[in-house]
Amino acid sequence: MEQEIVPFYVPWITAEDKEAVLKALSSRWLTGGPIATQFEEEFAKYIGVDYAVSVSSCTAALHLAMRALNIKPGDEVIVPVFTFAATANAPLFCGARPVFADIDDKTFNISPEDILERITSKTKAIILVHYGGQACNMKEINEIAEDYKLDIVEDCAHSLGAEYEGEKTGKFGIGCFSFYPTKIITTLEGGMITTNDKKIAKKLRILREHGMTKSAIQREHTKNWQYDIVELGYNYRLNEVQAALGLSQLMRVEEGIKKRIELANYYAEKLNSPMLHGIVPPYKATNRRHIFHLYAIKVQEEIAGITRDELFKRLTKAGIGLSVHYTPLHRLSFYKRFFRKKSKGFPNAERVYKQIMSLPLFPTLNKKQINFVVKKIEENLGKPFQ
Repeated sequence: MEQEIVPFYVPWITAEDKEAVLKALSSRWLTGGPIATQFEEEFAKYIGVDYAVSVSSCTAALHLAMRALNIKPGDEVIVPVFTFAATANAPLFCGARPVFADIDDKTFNISPEDILERITSKTKAIILVHYGGQACNMKEINEIAEDYKLDIVEDCAHSLGAEYEGEKTGKFGIGCFSFYPTKIITTLEGGMITTNDKKIAKKLRILREHGMTKSAIQREHTKNWQYDIVELGYNYRLNEVQAALGLSQLMRVEEGIKKRIELANYYAEKLNSPMLHGIVPPYKATNRRHIFHLYAIKVQEEIAGITRDELFKRLTKAGIGLSVHYTPLHRLSFYKRFFRKKSKGFPNAERVYKQIMSLPLFPTLNKKQINFVVKKIEENLGKPFQ
């Protein structure tokens, strides 16, 4: 393989980020301190919710959301089949069963119609994923949740800053965000949970810290060492250094999103060419702000004259970093046991999976790099397989 010319992703770390991290390292409270609290407060303001609770990952966020909703063995939770493993693992951590639902073949988000097909008397919640940075159809999903008295958990790993009818994702249920290096902002590893429910926020804070009624900093401030353990809790805290990096990045989150949208628009302009037959850019639904965490194209073999897998191989050989988001969960060995064989299956997810490919997109990507990617796609369309 040649040297990578256009990487799939490069984290956007600035001098200000580094300065914030170094400053945090001089603090006496290296975890559970005031920087994490400030990060939570600023994050809640940005999303437009009353409470934000920082945690060690989005996986931890999803797990705690299940615990906060009292999901238990015997319960069922509907999740999209077209997602990363963590979405389905969250109910499993509580002994519940994930029930897979198909996706809309345009947005790649969970299909409201298929949610209705999967509801049973055991269904307690829906975990939805705002795929690629575009919000789900929240009007229909909210109506379903209300009709069937189901809780909503939003997997917002892709969607920090995305909006549905002017409201940011993370406001429609319990929001779970990721700060993994490839995400909209990063704390290296880390996550955040958002809610407007005071009781849920309190329970989340207890659960993330071993089930304790008082954190270390609270015990110091109150001059009282006594505490109680009231829940089976976990060590899911975000430390001060991570919080400092997240807070610094949050200050320019809109700048990063603006760059992503501009680059996505440029991709769309370049891909809108008769020479690029069979390449379908991401679909943008109405009444939504797509923030393009991913730029996932579809390769239509019958028109493009090449399969997704062959094009992936050729572009990778040319030095372009790519990915596929995702292999449908029911195809993976561990999750096959949770797929109801008598169900109608997931035709949209199956079809999309064979076509989809994520192109490089990150804030410091430039137009010259995009031109190179598009040129290499064009050069390989319609060519016979080796």
